[in-house]
Amino acid sequence: MKRPVRRWLIGIAAVLLLGTGALVWVASTRLPSDEEVAARIADGFEKRFGVGLKIGGAHWALWPSPVLVLSDVATEQPRPVTLRRITVQLKLRELLRRVIAIDEVEIESLVLPRESVRAFRGKGPKPKEGAHIVALPVPWTLAPVPLEKLRWRDLSWIDRRDIALAYDGEISFDAGWRPRQLRIERAGVSPPARLRLDRAAGQDRWRTRIDIGGGTANGVTWFEALPPNDLLRVSAELEPRQVDVEGLVQAFGRRSAVAGKVSGQSTLVAEAGEVGALMRSLRTRTAFSVQPATLTRLDLAKAVSTAGISRGGTTPLEELTGVLDTQGTDDGVVLRYTGLKARSGVLTASGHLRLFNRKLDGEIAVDLIDGVVGMPLKIGGTMSEPEVSLTGGALAGAAVGTALLPGVGTAIGARAGQQIEKLFGTEEPAKKKAPPAARKGPSVSP
Repeated sequence: MKRPVRRWLIGIAAVLLLGTGALVWVASTRLPSDEEVAARIADGFEKRFGVGLKIGGAHWALWPSPVLVLSDVATEQPRPVTLRRITVQLKLRELLRRVIAIDEVEIESLVLPRESVRAFRGKGPKPKEGAHIVALPVPWTLAPVPLEKLRWRDLSWIDRRDIALAYDGEISFDAGWRPRQLRIERAGVSPPARLRLDRAAGQDRWRTRIDIGGGTANGVTWFEALPPNDLLRVSAELEPRQVDVEGLVQAFGRRSAVAGKVSGQSTLVAEAGEVGALMRSLRTRTAFSVQPATLTRLDLAKAVSTAGISRGGTTPLEELTGVLDTQGTDDGVVLRYTGLKARSGVLTASGHLRLFNRKLDGEIAVDLIDGVVGMPLKIGGTMSEPEVSLTGGALAGAAVGTALLPGVGTAIGARAGQQIEKLFGTEEPAKKKAPPAARKGPSVSP
């Protein structure tokens, strides 16, 4: 290369670098200090949500790339939401054009106590707000894709029983806040408990893959904005395959009353006017089959033979089938098992069960002679200590049946006693006088 040409190129590069440096210097002299940034964020947070915010440290830099870092963040609540660190990386070119385009947000160690998060209900972004989730002063605007990627590590949700569950994950966004890809997994759980979504190009349809309990639950998920108010609707169709029931519930800090591998068909739907309310509105239905299965805390054969209250024990089953409906509420999730059918070498059983806040309420008929007679049993107690017993009428009938014909007579008498009890009722006079609303417990139709 000739020397004059090289000098010209070096000169042009120098001018460009000096110009860019001058532009950055001018922009940086107009930026607030780190302390002012922290104060402005805390003030804006309180104005929007009505909850105070403390920020332990803040740092803002424009060069070599725009970045905002906040550390030791906590809400001013009796049990605060806490955040160890959040890093926001912006795009310089768009920022110089007064356009907010975030390349990546990384969250580290966010703790969300349930009772504290409830204070933000109804104050989050609405689906119809779209790109106006963040209010910006004129002439600042948001880019078509305001946020490219969100990552989080050690995000812990603390439920009403004070069980903390930690999650890792990341989301990549398309325009309109549509997730392009999503990954969420329970931190430190083996075998993995993981959800992955991949968007079909240009569609509001996502391939869904779930790894849980050593099995899978794959299918399709849809996101829709329903008119006239752009109500957000999320629905999915999944196929659980060979999922270990105990591994499934243990991944979320619970214990199961059933052991075995489940397969079936599931549908999910949630509708809400704000993003934060989606989980509370979630409804699911799963037709399932567990082969073989074990009831790990109940001995049905013992309950039948004693015709009285039975606690503990196990019941091995060749197969357990039924339908599970769940409904989210403000106070937890209601689970309803219907069409339950169990089969083993010594008995068959059918019934239904309701589970809410770990309390059991249901009935099951155990056949001593398949298809001929069923011993009616009531299921109560809690998930930790379930119990099986006969109702008052069934117990009285069982006593008469035993006196007439031991064994089968006990079951026939109990069945007859149950039917008489249902025919005449067993409510106390005081309960009959109470208005229906006073007697009705928490129940949500799936």
